[in-house]
Order: sequence, then C-alpha cells, then structure tokens
Amino acid sequence: MKNIKTEGEQQSRRKAFIFDLDGVLVFTDKFHYQAWKKIADKLGIYFDETINNRLRGVSRAESLEIILERYQGRLSKEDKLALMEEKNQTYRKLLEQMSPEDVSREVRDTLQNLRRTGHLLAVGSSSKNAEMILEKVGLTEMFHAVSDGTNITKSKPDPEVFLKAADFLGVNAENCVVVEDAYAGIDAAKAAGMLAVGIGDASAYEKADYRIQKFSELERIV
Repeated sequence: MKNIKTEGEQQSRRKAFIFDLDGVLVFTDKFHYQAWKKIADKLGIYFDETINNRLRGVSRAESLEIILERYQGRLSKEDKLALMEEKNQTYRKLLEQMSPEDVSREVRDTLQNLRRTGHLLAVGSSSKNAEMILEKVGLTEMFHAVSDGTNITKSKPDPEVFLKAADFLGVNAENCVVVEDAYAGIDAAKAAGMLAVGIGDASAYEKADYRIQKFSELERIV
C-alpha cells in the first residue's frame, strides 16, 4: 500500500481520480479465467466465460462461492482456503507474462496528463495482486496511492476500497472521480459519495455519472 501525507484543507479539495485496475488500466480477465477454470475442472464443475464475468470486481472468496454453486459435494473452510491459494498461485504465475506492453499508450498518456494538470491518482481494486501487476506493467510510480485487497475487508459494491483510497490521498470523497468497468464498482463509487465514470461494460450502466468509450475522454472530466 502506498499513500501520501495530506497538506491541509487545500489538499482535501484537490480532485482525485481513483481507478479500478483490471478492465480499466490493464486486462487480466483471461488469466483469472484460466486459473479459475483449472480449479473448476479439478472439482468437476462446469465453468465458462459467462460465469467468469460474474466474478469481476468481487473477492476471491466470493468468486469461489459463485463457482461452487454448481458443486454437489461439501468442502470445509480449510478446503476452500486451499483452493483459493491454489487459484492465486496459478494466477500469479500467469501474471509473470505481463510487461509494460500490456498498458496502452492512450492509458499512459492520459495518466501523465492528469498528473501534469495537478490531479491525484489512486488505484482502488479488490485484487490482492494489484501492486505486483502495477510493477510488472511499469505503472507503480504513476499513482500516489494504492488501495487494494490487502487493506479491505469488504468487496465492491461496498465502498470501502474507494473510501480508503481517498483517505490515503487525503482528499474528500466528493472530490473523487472513480473510473470503473463493472456495475458493482459503479455502485461502490456512488455509495462512497463519489462521481462514477463507466467505461467498458459499465459504459452502459445508467447509474454512472459519466459514460465514456475511450480512456482519453477522462481529460474532459475535470
């Protein structure tokens, strides 16, 4: 987790952008799918990309419970913890393939321009691998703060991850703009009292305050 110290009331009024990670800055859905598919196959559970889409934005434990909806047997708490750890180890191995080339020039340029114009930037992600991914793709130094699965107890649509990001930045919630590709993320942003920008799948969500098709459109939201 990375944060910055506040600089009084002037800092608290600065506009901040908080970005979901997967599906907004980078795209690792295929790695999640492959790792969960391996678990599902091991348990003899049917699993496809439609089911995988239900896992977006939710915690690892909740994801496993969704997969287990089709499971006929019983698993202990210890069994479930072991399966989650196995999934994460597979996922982390797949993440080793990532590099700076996995971030588009449009995303890099937009983030740089937002910083250049004085905005604070943070990541708000349920992933416990957020900092590893940021390092692999060369984005670590772009953000003033990271709030992720290592410092939250509730997954989206609970607003905890975004409220903690705002706290790390030292800004008020009403001065934060959340960028999300998942409906649950938009709901979390609204619950936090923040502006919500929908991109990707969430660009069709009526609860989003702004709906954009291109990442660079964020520069018009100031």
